[in-house]
Parts: sequence; structure tokens; C-alpha cells
Amino acid sequence: METEATALPGGRRGLMLILSSPSGAGKTTLTRMLLQKQELDFKLSISLTTRKRRSSEADGIHYHFIDQEEFARRRDAGELLEHAEVHGNFYGTPRGQVETILSQGRDVLFDIDYQGARQVREKMPRDVVTIFVLPPSMRELRARLERRAEDSQDTIAHRLENARHEIGRWADYDYVLINDDIQKTFDDLLAIVRAERLRRPRVAKGVEDFVAALLAEDV
Repeated sequence: METEATALPGGRRGLMLILSSPSGAGKTTLTRMLLQKQELDFKLSISLTTRKRRSSEADGIHYHFIDQEEFARRRDAGELLEHAEVHGNFYGTPRGQVETILSQGRDVLFDIDYQGARQVREKMPRDVVTIFVLPPSMRELRARLERRAEDSQDTIAHRLENARHEIGRWADYDYVLINDDIQKTFDDLLAIVRAERLRRPRVAKGVEDFVAALLAEDV
């Protein structure tokens, strides 16, 4: 079956779609919905990490698990699109694997924060589309975190404090979605994806060849 990623004449270069949000705003659910829609043909970016692998995790599926020496080598060699230290562990996105996917006309989906989004944009600005997901209210954000029943009240309070800082970065993004209804938000997200896939710089090569053939037709 032909996918939306290859629908144009001559194909196109893929894009990097970055979703960011404070914890509880819906980013993880939207990411899962995009990946489940097979005709979209998204490839999830798999990060490197120096964190120890948990028993429920598989190398190459959840993360690429490496040691700190190898991480430092890749970082210093400029092989990472973005990187960050979180709670003493290092995380990063390998540039090579992303470049390969984009050159195949496929799109890469990122679930990273505003710091990672900024780094990726600095390195590959023409290929990046960034979307920030907002909760409808702080009260609702707290309610969503509490409904998870995963965190203590202290942890929830800390997440809400971090959320205020992250929300202040909304203006750094290309698009902003207020997630008051997950299906409506997903529909808006799909509209963004479809429009961005048709941007002229991404389809120029294929369309140039198509137009040349079109103009050469004998009518």
C-alpha cells in the first residue's frame, strides 16, 4: 500500500517532527497514536543512553544502551543531533540514523524537551517541525497526573513546577496545540503533518522532475 510519505512524484525528503509538552499534557498519547497510524509511516527516534537497562527494556527498541566513554566519544565527534544529562545519566540522538531515514523519504518522530528541540533545530533547521502541546489548564494537568496514580504528591508538585517552566517555552515552537480533547488534538496534529509534508522545499526535487515532464508533453 502506498503511504502518505511516498505519495508525491519522485518522492520527497523526510522531516523531523518534534513533540514536546509538560508531563501529563498528552504528548506520549499523541506519539503513540501517530505511530499506530501505519499509513503515516513514522519512524520513532531511538536515543542513546548511559543509563542502566531495566529488565523490561530491550536494547535498540527502547534505547541504545552504551557506556559513558562511548557516549563522550560520539558527542565530541559531533555524531549527536542533541544531548542532555538527566539525573546523572546522558541521553542523545545519533545523527547518522536520522539522516539515513530522512534520505529515504521517511519521517522521524521525536519525543524530546525544549532543550533537545533547540539543539536539533540549530543543526538541521530545514528538516525540523516543532509542536508544543499545552494542557487546557493547570488544574486539569494536576488531575491528569493524579489519575495516573504513579507518583506521590511531592512528585506531582515537582512536575507541576517544572511544567510552568516548560510552558514558558511555547513560543520557541512552530505550532502550539491545546489538548482539551485528545481526538480533536490528534486531528489538528494530522493536519500539520500533511501540510508540512507538502512544503515546497521538501518536495522540490520530485516536483521539478514532474513539471519538466509535464511541460515536455506534446498536446
